[in-house]
Amino acid sequence: MSLNSSDSAIYSLISKELIRQTDGAELIASENYTSDSVMEAQGSILTNKYAEGLPRRRYYGGCEFVDQVEQLAIDRICELFGAEWANVQPHSGASANAAVMLACLNAGDKILGFDLSHGGHLTHGSSVNFSGKLYNPVFYGVSEKTGLVDMEKVAEVAEREKPKMIICGASAYARDWDYARFREIADNVGAILLADISHPAGLIVSKILADPMPHCHVVTTTTHKTLRGPRGGVIMMGQDFPNPWGKTNPKGVVRKMSAILDSGVFPGMQGGPLEHVIAAKAVAFGEALKPSYKTYCEQVVKNAQAMAEAFMNKDYNLISGGTDNHLMLIDLRNKDITGKQAEIALGKAEITVNKNMVPFDTRSPFVTSGMRVGTAAVTTRGLVESDMVQLVEWMDEAICNYENESILGNIAISVKTKMSKFPLVS
Repeated sequence: MSLNSSDSAIYSLISKELIRQTDGAELIASENYTSDSVMEAQGSILTNKYAEGLPRRRYYGGCEFVDQVEQLAIDRICELFGAEWANVQPHSGASANAAVMLACLNAGDKILGFDLSHGGHLTHGSSVNFSGKLYNPVFYGVSEKTGLVDMEKVAEVAEREKPKMIICGASAYARDWDYARFREIADNVGAILLADISHPAGLIVSKILADPMPHCHVVTTTTHKTLRGPRGGVIMMGQDFPNPWGKTNPKGVVRKMSAILDSGVFPGMQGGPLEHVIAAKAVAFGEALKPSYKTYCEQVVKNAQAMAEAFMNKDYNLISGGTDNHLMLIDLRNKDITGKQAEIALGKAEITVNKNMVPFDTRSPFVTSGMRVGTAAVTTRGLVESDMVQLVEWMDEAICNYENESILGNIAISVKTKMSKFPLVS
């Protein structure tokens, strides 16, 4: 029986969401469009199968085919990143980070993360998140003058606080990361170095941005965003190694980090893996191994830089003065509009962004002084640099007239007309 016949309410809502995604310009930096093949795998019969454990080491029978599916996902992600080991089971990037911390830390251990208000992530020590509730967080941030991570300050805080884990990575930072310098700092204080590359992962495998694998003990990522796969997470290591921070087992053997991290995922964090999602991950990883994917990622960055320049030409204040990746963080205080007001107005104009705190923000996270904009999704649909300039024209007009429903409605018609020429990827 079709979904339309069995549950018309859900079918109707899905149909409306399809129209919303098709009609509008998607500029939320953490979103992208998957291929039909990825969605087909995720909607497959694999959703029926329980498979607690790892390939060839399951707690359930009947896993011979899902073992092969999961192993393909592992092999492909390791090939993509040049990793020696990977666990593809985390349900999300947050789950991946939680599993790493559970495996490597004890409650109350100190972690040094990137301040959420400066562009970090909830799971890097925010007080409202498990990472800030279970562990003892301290933070580094960006320079108020440059908008760049202040590496000397990172070293200073690490030396003073002696964290057990240092986290590099962000959800709203437009520049590349100096993983080698972070490793020097981590080694100096005896800390585990975790790189969360959820946003720039695709740009890293395309060799556009710096590679964390040679420098970071553990690397986590989501599988959507620039990787353009289903929503999910992965944990990786460039090279497996005996855990120097943990205790030996009763036989006096030091455990490998891979075994410790595997146990952090299962049974530590979650039960049965979502094998239908893992199949979709494997499909996306296979797509990312093709030459066309590198071309796509190169265009993502070209589009972001064209958009950043267009914004700056209209006197928008971009944190750090530009971008190296797929996103930009824009301080709207000189435009006399809040991030919340901008998000609402742009939404009425069929342009989707998210409000976002900016460094040294004086407004609450529910209002904010800025917005975050990204180019991964619109690039998937085929838009190029000239299209970014046009989008900025419309965005500026909407922001300058954010209370004028007539103008916002006219912009929405223009956006829909333009996006109708760029179908969702298939």
